[in-house]
Amino acid sequence: MAITDVVIEVVDARLPEASTNPLVHELRLQRQRPCLKVLNKSDLADPVSTREWIAWYDRQPGIRAVAVSSRNAGEVARLPGLCQELAAHRHGNTKPLRMMIMGIPNVGKSTLMNTLVGRRIAKVGDEPAVTKSQQSHQLNARQWITDTPGLMWPKIEHDSDGYMLAASHAIGRNAVIDEEVAMFLAELLLARYPERLNQRYGLTVDGLDGAAVVERIAHRRAMRRRGGEPDLEKASMALLQDYRDGKLGRISLEAPQTRRAMLADVERDAGETAN
Repeated sequence: MAITDVVIEVVDARLPEASTNPLVHELRLQRQRPCLKVLNKSDLADPVSTREWIAWYDRQPGIRAVAVSSRNAGEVARLPGLCQELAAHRHGNTKPLRMMIMGIPNVGKSTLMNTLVGRRIAKVGDEPAVTKSQQSHQLNARQWITDTPGLMWPKIEHDSDGYMLAASHAIGRNAVIDEEVAMFLAELLLARYPERLNQRYGLTVDGLDGAAVVERIAHRRAMRRRGGEPDLEKASMALLQDYRDGKLGRISLEAPQTRRAMLADVERDAGETAN
């Protein structure tokens, strides 16, 4: 990062803070580098929440935020120009702009890189940690970009962040229990997007909790184990895959206000435990 002028941090627009690697933040501040925060997969996120997140990030020093879909070449093409504005001192052939793209696994960095460079240079896959090594590419005579592997930090501080990351497939299946993640997602949908459950699965959601939603999906989709018991594992995967594929509509798992509320709850609980 020592020779980098601007850090492009790619996050999932549906969970921007939960998908922000705190180590990237620390490195960037240590080196005093500006950051272009790219809220990728914005075509899957709630546009109202995305606008709130952009305004929230734009109020922070050294950060500019933009929402894109990495498959939209027109949106991606704007990124080098925005980086240039953050590092106006880097210009011309003698002082090329040097950008570094960073982010956690499966937020769409590889697709974004391929779109930006205009050819397939990074392997793309719907699994975490596809990119394995650091690579630099020249965009033109005045701009270079370095891709980096998607890396998680050692310990996820908040349980809800872990569930959001798992629901969005940034954490591999070996690290989580699908049924627990699906129940968390169902609870969140009940609180914020109950109509989507009715539209997709024909559920009347009054009085349901997350576990009941998963069970009702199993009944609706005739997902049964031998003996007639509902197959909660299959129903959980169906719900998670529908969310990941956008079949539930444009959904954001967090917004600035819900993030503030979660952190306030954590702080209050910590204070009660200390007392």
